Amino acid sequence: MADAVVGDDGWGEDPTVRELEELYAGIVGKVAAVFVPSGVMANQIALRVLTRPGDTVLSGAMQHVVGFEEGAASRNAGVQFRCLDDSTGVLDVGEVERAIESERHHQPKVTALVLENTHMASGGTPLTPEETRALVAAAGGRAVHLDGARLFNAAVALGCAPSDLAAGATTVMSCLSKGLCAPVGSLLAGPADVIAEGRVERKRLGGSMRQAGVLAAAGLVSLRDMVDRLAEDHARARRLADAVAAGGLDPAYDPSRCRTNIVAFTSPDATGVVERLAARDVLASTLSATIVRLVTHADLDDAGIERAASALASL
Repeated sequence: MADAVVGDDGWGEDPTVRELEELYAGIVGKVAAVFVPSGVMANQIALRVLTRPGDTVLSGAMQHVVGFEEGAASRNAGVQFRCLDDSTGVLDVGEVERAIESERHHQPKVTALVLENTHMASGGTPLTPEETRALVAAAGGRAVHLDGARLFNAAVALGCAPSDLAAGATTVMSCLSKGLCAPVGSLLAGPADVIAEGRVERKRLGGSMRQAGVLAAAGLVSLRDMVDRLAEDHARARRLADAVAAGGLDPAYDPSRCRTNIVAFTSPDATGVVERLAARDVLASTLSATIVRLVTHADLDDAGIERAASALASL
């Protein structure tokens, strides 16, 4: 980062940012990409470019863009969500088709479909290329935005290329600052004209940066050196999933559901579970009043995982 060659990215003059954008676009099989400060901003830019105020966007009820972005889509893009059941982490093709068909019955026009891979709230569920293609087909030519904050986790878990997972989607975004270890930053990729509009929206949202190459340099390390190691996070998360199941915290929890780096389980007192774990120096979070989330990452080693597993067993 200290040695990064920089320029004014607001004018498209930062060579390190351009290198990062071109690298990501190639990896996900798109023509162009834009570097932004956060995944939320990438999602919001996509919605602003792909929709118009008043449009309806199909999405899962527990997707990040619906429940974890402070209502940004209605504020920034003026759209409304039609939320479908995504409790398994995968939208049902028939439900998508029926929601679109409802346009014929005086329901608001559906303009776009948002998918999430991995699906965070269900425990990091990866969508396969086949599932993604079927949902894109169900959208019937409408714009599809893929919230791939953890797309590389899905690619590693499924043993496929990120471009296979993004095929068919109009736009795709990925975070560099989660399992890929960068301190900050996300990328949004898609057709050249869409990304050109996205740069305008980035400016409007306050995301245009100056000598951003110091950040993009870390992103280059993420994409080149930090993808394969995600398998370590997945293995450690499965150890935590086994501990949750063995400890009886959620009698219905099936640890085989944990395929990437997130363990999400149900508890009638999710806040209490998180507080009791914190008292044992284990940090977790809640997704709702009844869902606890544990996430593994590069800063956790096997000893830390065993300590967390012991804490879970002692609750």
